[in-house]
Amino acid sequence: MFYRHGMTDKAPKSTETDPKDFRPEARAPRGFADKRASQIAAERRLITAVSKVYEDFGFEALQTSAFEYADALGKFLPDADRPNVGVFAVEDDDEQWMALRYDHTAPLARFAAQNWDGLPKPFRRYAFGPVWRNEKPGPGRLREFMQCDADTVGTDRPEADAEIIALAVAGFKAAGLPAGSTVLKVNNRKLLNGLLTSLGVVDAGQQMGVLRAIDKLDRLGLTGVELLLGGGRKDESGDFTKGANLNDAAIAAVLAFVAAGNAERSVVLDRLAAVLANSPEGMAGLDDLGRIGATLNGLGVGEADAIFDPSIVRGLEYYTGAVFEAELLLETRDEKGELVKFGSVGGGGRYDDLVARFTGERVPATGFSFGVSRLAAALALTEGGKAAPVRGPVVIIAFSDSDMGEYFKLASEIRAAGIPAEVYLGRSGMKAQMKYADRRLSPAVAMIGGDELANGTVTIKDLDLGREMAAEISDNKAWREGRPGQVTLPRQDAINHLKTIVKSS
Repeated sequence: MFYRHGMTDKAPKSTETDPKDFRPEARAPRGFADKRASQIAAERRLITAVSKVYEDFGFEALQTSAFEYADALGKFLPDADRPNVGVFAVEDDDEQWMALRYDHTAPLARFAAQNWDGLPKPFRRYAFGPVWRNEKPGPGRLREFMQCDADTVGTDRPEADAEIIALAVAGFKAAGLPAGSTVLKVNNRKLLNGLLTSLGVVDAGQQMGVLRAIDKLDRLGLTGVELLLGGGRKDESGDFTKGANLNDAAIAAVLAFVAAGNAERSVVLDRLAAVLANSPEGMAGLDDLGRIGATLNGLGVGEADAIFDPSIVRGLEYYTGAVFEAELLLETRDEKGELVKFGSVGGGGRYDDLVARFTGERVPATGFSFGVSRLAAALALTEGGKAAPVRGPVVIIAFSDSDMGEYFKLASEIRAAGIPAEVYLGRSGMKAQMKYADRRLSPAVAMIGGDELANGTVTIKDLDLGREMAAEISDNKAWREGRPGQVTLPRQDAINHLKTIVKSS
């Protein structure tokens, strides 16, 4: 069984004395979503578009299993040999813990370590599929979701980071997002590390306090960040958040650092150079950013698509160099019409220590993760961005049990012409069958009654022309009294007519 630390989802207890009378409540586990055809199609379209970009950039597809050994993921409880609350895990019959993958990066690190000698180096791979996180679910936060990643393993060149950024920008464009709807924000861990070291801020707890303060820049502004860099901040409710307790000079330097953004990439580099002049590590990170900027220029990545933003501090404990975050700028509204800020729809960076967990040798790597499920959900909330309904198949009306073989023969002929088709297999009458086709958003229905069978013809009803009146159909006679979009044609001509309808639908 899955180990689910701290979870309280329990099946309702039966009130019956006989277990055979128990009726479970039909309910989906919290944080796991059912997806209908339109949502599946939206995610599939995004994956197809982004995967094509990855392949155009020369990345090789790789599929790893849903499960990895838990120690490969690095998730453990501090006081037990069982996996951490962050993953869903199961103990195998050999007493080894396996866990559903938390992301696509840890499996890549394991694969690279396991197959390094036989891989082309650098190794460029992309992967897509679901990932699972055993975290508290909430609005926009699921326990199962789709990601599409691209990574380069085996090179420390900043140009590899720049290519990943350009690939991400191209991926969002290929996904159909309008110009200016996303921006890639780029920073480098070395910059802030170097700045804090030069300021004498070496205590890990104090450094983490600085990171937390900077991470709240968008929400609190420079004034709020300044308070959190100092003694702390009291919010409107009266709750107090302890600060990083920097001195005034250090606070001023950090504020100058985070305020260096909001300008062209070259201008940001100049501003940061003034702040980091006394930090060798910071200047090394600045040199990396400069080379990234030059490569982005060569790749034609515009200033509006990728910016240098020193306030991006995502995962700085995990990343070893450049970090990237993709922000969605589109206006999104929920069902009530209220604004919803989605923020990040992808991210990544340089992680040079992950493969070393297996081999002991540092292997440089960089990558980006495209948040497929998150972006699809965001696009569904944009004006006019609702997931397009998926068109159903041509429905063949079933008039009588004795002619079912003929209906299926027609279905096979329609499918052979490249058109999805199905025979209605319920036991309802004409009106219900038409409503069924309407609910399936079928482009047309096909009918072969006694007259059609005798004459070798098929009656086709174009539902896109007659959809509004379909609900009024009560019997076969009403259908035949000159319905809009209805034609009776020889069998092959009818199939060609269906091709025209489907093509225009």
